[in-house]
Amino acid sequence: MPLNLNRNPGRTTAIVAGSVFLADQLTKLVVLNQLGYAQEKILIDGFFKFVHWGNTGAAWSMFHGKNEMLAVISLLALVALFFFRKHFEVPHRASPWAMGLLYGGILGNVFDRLHPNRGHVIDFIYFYTYKRNGNEIGFPAFNIADSAICTGVGLLMLLSWIQESGKQVKPEPQPQE
Repeated sequence: MPLNLNRNPGRTTAIVAGSVFLADQLTKLVVLNQLGYAQEKILIDGFFKFVHWGNTGAAWSMFHGKNEMLAVISLLALVALFFFRKHFEVPHRASPWAMGLLYGGILGNVFDRLHPNRGHVIDFIYFYTYKRNGNEIGFPAFNIADSAICTGVGLLMLLSWIQESGKQVKPEPQPQE
């Protein structure tokens, strides 16, 4: 019997969250086994590196060194998302997927922050280019959990926009003459 994820939104959310968490942690284990801390491996020169960087802050290393505070905030956000999920979910079959991406991504990064041998989020995907003077500039390094969080938020925003657009597009009933 095939698994129909659209029939049980809670199951869909749990499967997506678990899959994201598992993929995130497995890729981070690959990083830990292949690269020492702060090491880099160029995969496409001038474009993409596999790196092993630690981030004790938030996006773009904001709040650097505030690992414990960010772990607490992340856990509180996760609990709030769960208990108030009806306020965030959009009545669309993709909504459980978006919530699963958020839950799995948050869990992946919180696990890193609280892991006794890590104490920071492991970032390993790094896109970059060279400036004219030979220095490189790039997008901040990230991981699977970061991607899932951004995708989940973006999907919820898109679904909300589509829902609101649908409400505005419906014409007003015309009076009968």
